[in-house]
Amino acid sequence: MSDVIQNSVDRLVVGCGYLGLRVAKKWFEQGLSVAVTTRSAEKGRLFEKLGLQPIICDILDRDSLNYLPKSKIVLHSVAVDRHSGESMRSVYIDGTNNLLSAIQQRCERCFYISSTSLYGQSAGEIITEQSACKPLRENGQICLETESLVRASDIDSLILRLAGIYGPGRLIARMNQAKQALPIPGNPDAWLNLVHVDDCVAAIVAASETDLRNETILVSDDLPVRRREYYSRLAKRLQAPPPIFNANQKDPKGERGEGKRCNNSKLHQLLLKNLQYPSIIEGLPNAIDCGDSPT
Repeated sequence: MSDVIQNSVDRLVVGCGYLGLRVAKKWFEQGLSVAVTTRSAEKGRLFEKLGLQPIICDILDRDSLNYLPKSKIVLHSVAVDRHSGESMRSVYIDGTNNLLSAIQQRCERCFYISSTSLYGQSAGEIITEQSACKPLRENGQICLETESLVRASDIDSLILRLAGIYGPGRLIARMNQAKQALPIPGNPDAWLNLVHVDDCVAAIVAASETDLRNETILVSDDLPVRRREYYSRLAKRLQAPPPIFNANQKDPKGERGEGKRCNNSKLHQLLLKNLQYPSIIEGLPNAIDCGDSPT
């Protein structure tokens, strides 16, 4: 791996995982210089082979962020590594504070990947960017706190609130559940809000080609779907038995009633006129049938 670190790049991706790597590759394909962060030297060598500039650092280690280059846009897309032993609060709150301090004078704009989990509505309400954010669960509360940190910084920001991301390699557990005809806990009529990873990438790339600043955009597909329909379509695609629900068993994601329905009008207005996968009807076949690696 090269020891040479550029002082300035077009794009910096902090958190080069399922979504971040796909965005980094797309920017690189556009001819841009792209740096990416990782805690693993092994992954760093892989990223370098893809034409990306790897930086070995950890957002929980403030000193390691001293080597981040200047960048026109920083994509903050760090997720919790379940094997790291770090809490979500530490990674999101402490890590974001460290990152914002490090890039304060080194970037023009910061894109923060947030989540629709910060909405607490659970009676089937239609949600927009203007809807009240009163998360009931800790993960949503932490996302809301992190958004506040980003907004309070002096860096021009764009906050993208993503619905549940799916795509190739992202449905393994659910596919195994369907094949084994295991009972599915929770309310089968609760709403799901989803978005294909390719449309997430397209939204981020489109945002980088605009001058949007200090905006919040909800990124979801066009058609919220009830859990019953989602699991039924998944089973049919896999030629598995129809899903069986156990409404009396607690949903592993917590009590959410009927859930909420995300309205993506602002996404269409400002970033993407059309989605490649406007619903699971188009998206599930791609997610199931394609390989699981963006490389």
